[in-house]
Amino acid sequence: MLRPRVWLPLIVLTASLLARVTAASDFQEKRFNLVPFVGWTYFDREVKAPLGPFNNDLYMGGRIGIRVASPLWLDLAGGYTMTEACDCKPTWTDLSANLMLVSSKPRAINPFVSLGGGVSKFVPQLSGDQKDGTFEAAAGLKVKVTNSLGLRLEARNVLLVPRKDYGKAHIDNMVLGAGLVFAFGGKDEVIDSDGDGVPDKLDKCPNTQRGCTVDASGCPSDSDGDGVCDGLDQCPGTPRGATVDAKGCPNDADGDGVWDGIDQCPDTPKGCAVDARGCPIDTDGDGVCDSFDKCPNTPTGARIDRDGCPVSEREVELVDTGRIRISNIEFDYNKSTIRPSSHAVLDTVGRLLTKWPGLEIEIAGHTDSRGSDKYNHALSHRRAQSVRAYLLEHFPQFAPTQLTAKGHGESEPLVPNTSQANMQLNRRVEFVLLNPDILKGKQ
Repeated sequence: MLRPRVWLPLIVLTASLLARVTAASDFQEKRFNLVPFVGWTYFDREVKAPLGPFNNDLYMGGRIGIRVASPLWLDLAGGYTMTEACDCKPTWTDLSANLMLVSSKPRAINPFVSLGGGVSKFVPQLSGDQKDGTFEAAAGLKVKVTNSLGLRLEARNVLLVPRKDYGKAHIDNMVLGAGLVFAFGGKDEVIDSDGDGVPDKLDKCPNTQRGCTVDASGCPSDSDGDGVCDGLDQCPGTPRGATVDAKGCPNDADGDGVWDGIDQCPDTPKGCAVDARGCPIDTDGDGVCDSFDKCPNTPTGARIDRDGCPVSEREVELVDTGRIRISNIEFDYNKSTIRPSSHAVLDTVGRLLTKWPGLEIEIAGHTDSRGSDKYNHALSHRRAQSVRAYLLEHFPQFAPTQLTAKGHGESEPLVPNTSQANMQLNRRVEFVLLNPDILKGKQ
């Protein structure tokens, strides 16, 4: 049998549950419960009839529940037990009023606890005047069968409280039993698991995300078709086809103002003006968008630099071959003095080479076959040094270490020295790149 020490944990548990009661609940019940109840009474060993202890026996009674505010109920309990302790057939009657707390979760089986008090009467009367006051605690389950019918399973402890000396209360009777619950009054239970305002029995989309607006069937609406429901969509007017983030706002990875998913050129460089498809506008078709093109009217097919401007033949030659070959630089006869008529050619080469800081260049001098090898080698070297000196003087962007001079004489002819025209081709100056990799990606 339970002793008074069981009351403390029961009271703590009930107080904890009551502290969680809120005015609003998703669980709706009928307003009244009528419960015919049957069970078994286990009497405390100290409960004795005149001729001996009360025998444990059948308990018959009922419960009346009145919902005060979900999940709190007023529960009226009463029952009767007749035993065979002696020929007088002693009886025990118990009536009480209780506050019952029922879980408000929308499920078929809900636990409950209750606390209350009432009166208890033994016939014949027990010794010691222990017949009137009780303090009761109960716990159990309410099992829903339909909206109007269910089962109640209950364990109830009844503490007998002497009217003259409450502090001596120690006799506990226990009632275990079950009853059939008839529920009536109030509204039918309405369950809305996803909280979208559409009852589960009508909801065709029962797992709708909280905050989504839904139609009459409980399915989320998505006006712009971007996959983020209205109500959560922070950009409700997204164009069809655009990809969006979790907030429903369009993505624009390249920042060109045309949304990803619609953008047919998703990797447009930052700053390029684009058309409605998200592709760079390139009026002259040279591959450089108009926003960056410094030469917007480049002829079709012309070779261009990274600014969209046509490149000179000298630049094409430098990029393609790694050298510039010039046969019309004129020197005084048998000397290394550069004639003024050749300054313009050298200035063009100097401007071109300074476009790429860090170039290392060999200035190579070559002659035709007239004269001795030794003489031609020395002459070509002096002329290469003259060209180097000219570039260093007129283009201070060059560091001296970037330019080296070397004479090759007549050892590397382009064509046989069989005519004046051929010998003119062989008398040349070449600008040879020693680090051609520096040009990659910089044109």
